[in-house]
Amino acid sequence: MCLADFYILLNFFASHQYRPESGARSPAVPWNYHGAEARHAWNMAAMRTLTVAGLFLAFCALGLIAVAISTDNWYETDARRHRERCKNYSNKRNDPGYIYISNNNLPLRMLPKEINAEKRSGEVLLRAKRHFSPPAAAMESLCSRQFNSTITGLWKKCHRGGFDLEIEDLIFKGLVPRCTPIKYYYSSSALPRNLPINLTKTIRQDEWHALHLQRMTASFVGMAISIILFGWIIGVLGCCREHDLMQYVAGLLFLMGGTCCIISLCTCVAGINFELSRYPRYMFGIPEDISHGYGWSMFCAWGGLGLTLLAGFLCTLAPSLYPPHTPVVHKPRQENGCV
Repeated sequence: MCLADFYILLNFFASHQYRPESGARSPAVPWNYHGAEARHAWNMAAMRTLTVAGLFLAFCALGLIAVAISTDNWYETDARRHRERCKNYSNKRNDPGYIYISNNNLPLRMLPKEINAEKRSGEVLLRAKRHFSPPAAAMESLCSRQFNSTITGLWKKCHRGGFDLEIEDLIFKGLVPRCTPIKYYYSSSALPRNLPINLTKTIRQDEWHALHLQRMTASFVGMAISIILFGWIIGVLGCCREHDLMQYVAGLLFLMGGTCCIISLCTCVAGINFELSRYPRYMFGIPEDISHGYGWSMFCAWGGLGLTLLAGFLCTLAPSLYPPHTPVVHKPRQENGCV
């Protein structure tokens, strides 16, 4: 059907390029599509092409969103550099009588030279100091918390394979699980008893807020894939029966599913940023030497969102090319001045 529509469009353009002066029919058209019939055939072929293209894009969007939901590479962290740094710090000499002096505290340590030394500002000096290693107290505080290289999805959080040999050995022995399921119900975490009451209440409220964002992300992405699947089924039925209203409804469902997908991805990004900015920083902050970012599952979800919106645009545009159903009215011919 699509190949025949392509031939109809090709012959329609060929017939309009050839315009004989005598008004004869164009020999480039194998069928008798001229005038209103040619426009009708072109509109039908264009409508079918747009509908098939929209359904194909929606099917690809379903695949991308399904892959994103079933995988766990939404957010990734790499703590190898941090663990190596803490290991080097813990291996410093602690012999009796040995005094460890950090190089940053030496008075003869010079800052890196700039090209224009006379025009240095406080911002330049601050940028130069950032290259130094943190003091001993800060290193002990950061290394007291254990950071692992992990990947996080909608349903579980897993250790990344091959990033830490110690963790891999514990996983192989069965002492540490590879993945931990993400809880969508509230469970209070263990907190130190010496925290102030106001700080404890703030932490509990932040836990509720983070849980609410996780629930919104999972619920809206589930609604998105359900609406897109339902719209795709309606679009296929409308394309088979050549029903313009069903195709228009399918396009609206694709746009609705894309809206749900936008809400889901925005709440997911908001939840990640909220977890990174939780207070207090010494309990929930991530050190600067830990690299973190979004994984390929997140990009699959964004790609599915773009294809869904494009499919909705094509499917809602296709019925506008459908020829109107106007009945033909035969006017009576006037004879001798009488109707």
